[in-house]
Amino acid sequence: MALDNTARFSGADDSAPPRDIRKTAIDPNFWFPVARSKDLKPGKTLAAAFAGEPIVLARSAAGELFALENRCAHRQVPLDVGVVSGCTIKCGYHGWEYDAQGKCISVPYLDMDKTKPNGVRHYPAREAYGLIFVFPGALELADSVPFPDVPSASDSAYKTRYLDRRVDCHFSFMHENLMDMNHQFLHRRLMGGIKTMFLGVRHGDNWIEADYTFKRASGKQPLGEKFMLGDRPEHAPGERDLMTIRTEYPYQTLKFWTAGSEHPALDLWNVYIPLDKAQRVNHTFGLMMIRRPKASLLLDAFWPFIVWFTNGIFAEDRVICELEQAAFDAQGEDWNQEIFPAIRELRKVLVNNGVPMDEPASSVHPLVRA
Repeated sequence: MALDNTARFSGADDSAPPRDIRKTAIDPNFWFPVARSKDLKPGKTLAAAFAGEPIVLARSAAGELFALENRCAHRQVPLDVGVVSGCTIKCGYHGWEYDAQGKCISVPYLDMDKTKPNGVRHYPAREAYGLIFVFPGALELADSVPFPDVPSASDSAYKTRYLDRRVDCHFSFMHENLMDMNHQFLHRRLMGGIKTMFLGVRHGDNWIEADYTFKRASGKQPLGEKFMLGDRPEHAPGERDLMTIRTEYPYQTLKFWTAGSEHPALDLWNVYIPLDKAQRVNHTFGLMMIRRPKASLLLDAFWPFIVWFTNGIFAEDRVICELEQAAFDAQGEDWNQEIFPAIRELRKVLVNNGVPMDEPASSVHPLVRA
């Protein structure tokens, strides 16, 4: 894999960001996964959330998907405790019925020709890669905003592991954790002694990517890593492994090429969904795609070891990010003294493409009611 260093970082920009990064909300005008497809059964509902807004996902008996605001316009009770009937939901309290566009089409005890109750918000919804996506932003933008493209997820040359976990921290901590590979010391128990070598960074208005390679300083290659990436022998002169981590707002990817390989051995796609209005809790949805070796069944046989190994890595990252959030909560503002060029540029991307945390919800993603 050739490395293009034509746009390498040439110096830190000390200009002040427009707002505290931890007080920056995610821009809702993108497609975000909010659930696994397997968790929504035909004829059933599933509760989800985006930045404090409750969402009900529903699937008709025929398999059709739709998503609405998860509260009945009548008494505000959650619609996910209601009943799916075709492509409608009946509230479990009084039976008010809403169609897939959020319009109230029936109140059992009233004449709908004379009474027109308010409906509820409709969310455009799509399924891909085994995930359910919604568009929580302005409805008129849904058709024009590109849908995430993750080609390895449907490539039979890869086996996919789903990442699906809650982390009690602002989504920016997650971006920083993955982007900054200098934190290998955190994983010393699982990984041994790893020396990280930063190769360069490139960036634009809504994206940044950093390149790394690694060298083992002490200890042996852990089995989980060996099963994922193969044996890591000493490379021939001029050869090296390459890891490229990219945040293209609001998504994040990691690709790892073993020395001399054409295709990534590891291809990771992540997005961090804020659950609460303050955006101090996120749900991480990810696709971790591992390229199958020539003896394809070996990856299946070793899969439990890979799951165990990666669970250990993710658990350590989760704890440290939640500790960062606790420090921010105690201080009330971001006190970080960040000196690493890749993270300085990442923070600009996240702040400049985000929105103020205290901006009214109606101006960020206006409610469109029937």
